[in-house]
Amino acid sequence: MADDPTKPAPESLPEAVPAPARRWSPQIIWLVPLVAVFVGAWLAAKAVLDRGPMIEITFKTAEGLEPGKTRLKFKEVDVGLVKTIKVSPDRARAVVTAEMRKDAEDFLVADTRFWTVRPRLGASEVSGLTTLLSVAYIALDPGRSTEGRREFVALDSPPIVTQSAPGREFLLKAENSGAQDVGAPVFFRRVAVGEVSGVELDKDGKGVSLRIFIHAPYDQYVTTSTRFWNASGVDIALDADGVRVQTQSIVSILVGGIAFQARPDAEVTRPAEAKAVFHLFASREEAMRRPDLDAQQFVLVFRQSLRGLSLGSIIDFRGIPIGEVTRIGLEFDPALGDFVQPVDINIYPDRLRIRSRNGMEAMPVPKNADERAKRAQFLVERGLRGQLRSGNLLTGQSYVAIDFYPNAPKVKFDSSKTPLEIPTIPGSLEDLQATMANVANKLDRIPYEQIAADLQKTLASVDATLREAEGLIKRLDGESVAELNRTLTETQATMKAVQDAVASESPLQTDLRESMRELARAAASLRRLADHLQRQPQSVIRGKPEEETQ
Repeated sequence: MADDPTKPAPESLPEAVPAPARRWSPQIIWLVPLVAVFVGAWLAAKAVLDRGPMIEITFKTAEGLEPGKTRLKFKEVDVGLVKTIKVSPDRARAVVTAEMRKDAEDFLVADTRFWTVRPRLGASEVSGLTTLLSVAYIALDPGRSTEGRREFVALDSPPIVTQSAPGREFLLKAENSGAQDVGAPVFFRRVAVGEVSGVELDKDGKGVSLRIFIHAPYDQYVTTSTRFWNASGVDIALDADGVRVQTQSIVSILVGGIAFQARPDAEVTRPAEAKAVFHLFASREEAMRRPDLDAQQFVLVFRQSLRGLSLGSIIDFRGIPIGEVTRIGLEFDPALGDFVQPVDINIYPDRLRIRSRNGMEAMPVPKNADERAKRAQFLVERGLRGQLRSGNLLTGQSYVAIDFYPNAPKVKFDSSKTPLEIPTIPGSLEDLQATMANVANKLDRIPYEQIAADLQKTLASVDATLREAEGLIKRLDGESVAELNRTLTETQATMKAVQDAVASESPLQTDLRESMRELARAAASLRRLADHLQRQPQSVIRGKPEEETQ
């Protein structure tokens, strides 16, 4: 193949020299993505590290709550945010998932409480008004437990007292709540010092437990001898003692209330411990009543109506209540062939005193049944009887009075009965009713129709007599005028003679004054004679002593 004249000769081409590998050098432009990656990693790590715990709160309803908007607050400070809201698997409640701030993790303990803050109008206060212009929020009350928790059940209503409030909580036991509700005030000497924080029915259904919170420093006034009583509304008592009206304040009239105070004669005691249990009395009178340590049971058998007598009626002894009625019954007595009304009573010997050289002492209580029977027999033989009396005519309340009636019929005391029986006598009201019945019977036997007929005849006779007298007066009117004038003239002359006789300078007056002087002298002599006979009665027989005659 012939050589191509257009190609250069191989000897004229330059020799290829291998170049060394070039080393890479950093460029400034690459710093931007590196910084971005570093910042993103740092932000992601910070977000993970700063992220607070997630919690679940179960609500009865999610009304007013919105994911991403509703916040969780403590003392009006944001401590969390609602993330999601869903319905519980059983469709009974709403489950709210919220993210808490990192610094609020210590709040999430077992006894922490959550509730929704929204406008509420209660009997004693108005709350949540700030939410009228903003969305509702979830408030929390941090607990004091050391046990952590992430799932909670929200309260249906705001708590009355937060766990951080200074003070102490106590427990009251009663047969019923007495119209008390959560939030009802608690008074001490008519000053509101606390409130009812909870009302619960006992598990056995026989009573009610009320939790009350007394704010500091007033909680120091609750001692072991403190008495609590129901101060709700207006306390109107109509009994044998009359009408009594008591109240604590206008608030207690509207929403109820509880009052407390120590008995005036109670000894100084230490402050009560927190959660201490007290009894809630129905009234102040019952709370302040001195406790009766011992009670003796007796029975009184009445044979009359017991209307107005009720359980708790007082047993009165000369105006002093010494006991109360515990039972009122109705029994058939075969011996009498009639019904009788037995009334069981309790008498408290501590209310009685006996007089001794050392002053007044409590009446000693017999140690056994024989001694009690002997004492009761002694008192009954002396005339101790029970009597039903009316305590208030307005209310019809009655009470049992016990007193001594020496003239009461004698009865045979049976010491073997249990309880011992105190004889009774008819009540004063029953005697009055019997007397009125007798009077009514006598009035019924009066012949009113015959008396009316006789009265009509008598009135007719009197009318005829009056007409005859009127005619006689007319006849005598003309004849008697002259004689009447003469009689008046003679009467005037007689009166003048009498005036002359009784004048101060008349002989009659002079003789009368002289007679009075003689009578005065005679009286003085008799007085001296009487004094002499009183000093020396023997002078009637022996005569006047010689020294006096000389």
